[in-house]
Amino acid sequence: MNDSIREKYELWLKMAVADPDLLAELKTYDDASIEEAFYSDLSFGTAGLRGVIGAGTNRMNVYTVALASKAMAEFVAKKGTACKSVAIAYDSRIKSELFARTAAETFASEGVKVYLYPELMPTPCLSFAVRYFHASAGVMVTASHNPAKYNGYKAYGADGCQMTENDAGFVYECMKKLDPFRDLSFGGFDEYVRNGMIAFIGPEVTDAYLSEVKKQSVLPPDAAVDRSVSIVYTPLNGAGRVPVLRVLRECGFTNVTVVKEQEMPDGNFPTCTYPNPEIPATMALGVEYCKRYDADLLIATDPDSDRTSIAVKLPDLSYRILSGNELGCLLLDYILSMKKRAGTLPKNGIAVKSIVTTDMAAAVAKEYGIETRNVLTGFKYIGEQIRLLEEKGEEDRYLFGFEESCGFLAGTYVRDKDAVVASMLVAEMFVFEKSLGSDLAKKLDGLYRKYGYYRSEVLQYEYPGIEGKQTMREILSGFREGVSSFAGVPVKETKDYLGIIDGLPKADVLKFALETGESVIIRPSGTEPKIKVYITSSGRSEKDAKDRAERFRAAVEDRMKRE
Repeated sequence: MNDSIREKYELWLKMAVADPDLLAELKTYDDASIEEAFYSDLSFGTAGLRGVIGAGTNRMNVYTVALASKAMAEFVAKKGTACKSVAIAYDSRIKSELFARTAAETFASEGVKVYLYPELMPTPCLSFAVRYFHASAGVMVTASHNPAKYNGYKAYGADGCQMTENDAGFVYECMKKLDPFRDLSFGGFDEYVRNGMIAFIGPEVTDAYLSEVKKQSVLPPDAAVDRSVSIVYTPLNGAGRVPVLRVLRECGFTNVTVVKEQEMPDGNFPTCTYPNPEIPATMALGVEYCKRYDADLLIATDPDSDRTSIAVKLPDLSYRILSGNELGCLLLDYILSMKKRAGTLPKNGIAVKSIVTTDMAAAVAKEYGIETRNVLTGFKYIGEQIRLLEEKGEEDRYLFGFEESCGFLAGTYVRDKDAVVASMLVAEMFVFEKSLGSDLAKKLDGLYRKYGYYRSEVLQYEYPGIEGKQTMREILSGFREGVSSFAGVPVKETKDYLGIIDGLPKADVLKFALETGESVIIRPSGTEPKIKVYITSSGRSEKDAKDRAERFRAAVEDRMKRE
């Protein structure tokens, strides 16, 4: 451990008194813990802050939150708007409410008006509030689907979309100039409420949000469907419980059972170590409930309720968990087909997906004469496409956007993925298929038969700590040196998005397009110490596509070991 790290630690031992938990934790640190907590400062990027909760410059705590908020206040001032304001929301994670109040105090102390939700709310509600109040910026305190030890600070611009790279860079530069013990002050929350600098967001905003959600329904009110089907829902101890259950109830779905152990907010997530609905183990308890209550459908939303996953009952009474790619293609086909049936499908409509999302979506869109736009990973890029359309007065062209990581958005009322609207659309899509004597598994198999069998897999490799960052850089560098084939299939083209590719902004992403039309995409996670690998295979049958994906997986893992 070098002297500067030890000095930072000693300073925090003397000065970090804003949260008593920090001093207690600091006193337990050994040398390894000190180095991990202080070897760098938590960086601020387009996803804001995200890190392990605890004491230190490389941790999520009241000091890093206040530093980010003070820097964001400078960003708001730089924009020069007549009314400087920010909307703030938080989810169920450990210390989320404390961090939200800390952010609110900091903004208020800098003369920025704060609109604060008085209780936990989903991420899309924050995006909606930014737009509702015409706020200068927004903050969502959440670590999304990360494990319980994490928390985070998502930063939004005035359009309700997560910050752009330039804006996030400005905030980070401001942060680096600030001293946590000289330039920050804590307290005064109640006084800021009394003088109006902090205002609590009322229920009318949630009502307005849910009204917009329900407008995205494409199921005719008089459709001959059975809305009493048995549905199990789990909010995974997060923020989705109230809005998801309310929108389902108001849309006529009354037979909804909530997974009791995962119903109430709990940042410890006691029933799943990783509250990510993409992971089958996280869905296991919900599936057990489905079996217990003979439910036809399981809907799960992640802790900040911006991601949605589902499982559907099969004829043999087992349950099939659909991937984000599969659910996204089903929703896209459902929305386009219902709009076509109603005569409301625009001739110049647009669907948007990330470059790592299945190409089957483009095939579905093409069938309906709809344009598909590919963007970088991160829902802000989908939100950006909506903004570009809005600037031309063409926002009605936007029909649906999704990412393979279970993020979906219909409508332009928010600029982030929305598990509330996705849950509503899933429920109505499910009962519509049931009215036809079908189900979502059969519908999906029909799409595969029509467009080809696509298999998409996401491999994740964790590299925590100081050494992990260097290992990730070395692995990515090794892939950049050149790969000629995967599992014997030649690479037709290598796209390195660190350059300008397909007109997209620069990004640390490598795409290996294979001669067969399949692909392998590699990128570091923007929010976790991981490398993610996206494999897309295709075949003449489901088994063929799966076998090809397994061969690509083996080739990637062999390459990762050698690197």
